[in-house]
Amino acid sequence: MVQVLGAEMPSNKSVSDYPITQFKNCRILRDHELHREDLWVRHGKILNPEKLFFDEKGSADVQVNCQGRIIAPGFIDTQINGGFGVDFSQATDDVDRGVSLVGRNILSHGVTSFCPTLVTSPSSIYHKVLPQISVKDGGAEGAGVLGIHLEGPYISREKKGAHPEHCLRTFSQAGFPELLDTYGTLEGVRIVTLAPEMGRSEEVIRELVRRGICVSLGHSVANLSEAEDAVTNGASFITHLFNAMLPFHHRDPGIVGLLTSDRIPAGRAVYYGMIADGIHTNPAALRIAHRAHPQGLVLVTDAITAMGLGPGKHTLGQQEILIEGLNAYVAGTHTLAGSIATMDMCVRHFHEATGCTIESALEAASLHPAQLLGQQHRKGTLEYGTDADFLLLDDRLNVKATYIAGDIVWGHSPPL
Repeated sequence: MVQVLGAEMPSNKSVSDYPITQFKNCRILRDHELHREDLWVRHGKILNPEKLFFDEKGSADVQVNCQGRIIAPGFIDTQINGGFGVDFSQATDDVDRGVSLVGRNILSHGVTSFCPTLVTSPSSIYHKVLPQISVKDGGAEGAGVLGIHLEGPYISREKKGAHPEHCLRTFSQAGFPELLDTYGTLEGVRIVTLAPEMGRSEEVIRELVRRGICVSLGHSVANLSEAEDAVTNGASFITHLFNAMLPFHHRDPGIVGLLTSDRIPAGRAVYYGMIADGIHTNPAALRIAHRAHPQGLVLVTDAITAMGLGPGKHTLGQQEILIEGLNAYVAGTHTLAGSIATMDMCVRHFHEATGCTIESALEAASLHPAQLLGQQHRKGTLEYGTDADFLLLDDRLNVKATYIAGDIVWGHSPPL
């Protein structure tokens, strides 16, 4: 069997000694198009068949008939607050177990990597939870963790959404040191969402980016100029576009205006998350965003504890959440509080609502988040040498099987 990513190779065994699996009779998403060709995998990586044939004179040890299905890179969810009864913003003694439980359950929805997300919380929660979440590769035990997403507490009161107001913070004279004190650690943190209009935010953005952390703009009343300044300082993401920000206005489009701004530094890209659950964003808004800046669209679930469970009361950090149908509200209000959508649902809805190509829908959940996180050299693509994290899907984009490092981790393997 193909070895799991990250497994130690015996000192007396070379990569060429490992078995080769050929996935045939399939359509592979590569270079933004579906190609009728085979996928070759060895030791958890995608192989270049030409080098295999001509340099190694090798051939397949195992052949898998995919029965005409689509092979696409595994989905990456950069904003997921929990699910299946687990709330990442709750301080327990077994946070890692909860992360692993969610990681196992999202395999069936095509997610092979994710960023556990914490909403605005007291400092004590960050100090207890963050050290318990480890960046790790995926496998049969669940999807891999690419890093933590901290959404708040440095966000706008006017656009706090479901974030508890008493936990919100602003940057004092301490600036970045205060942020570090609030979180306790930045080890394992991959994304920080903040409001760029706050005083000292420029200093904070620059320091976070210097440390390799993606800065996302969200829960904000920033105007376009403030948003553009933040991008100039290194911000590269927008948290759930249209939600929890100033609505688009023709004289000052606010953060939304970044999608067509002419002040984006040369060689830089701005990505934006969208919750395509049929609740958070009208299909017309999805179409507007996609047509304005298709290469930057990143599908996120923003899923909460209730994902995978029935209606009733649940939690999102410090707040009680009520599920009514497909809607998640802060209890006693009509304020949306995340979603109960799964990533495969979002991909299908996005494809249907925008009329985009199958390739575009799949890349919004794979290639684009990988590019955002600087992981495209190993995730979100089926280029040669990348991690063999991929999905088998039917033409209606239903996930039939999920593979990590070339091994099936959910679903039924097609016949040999």
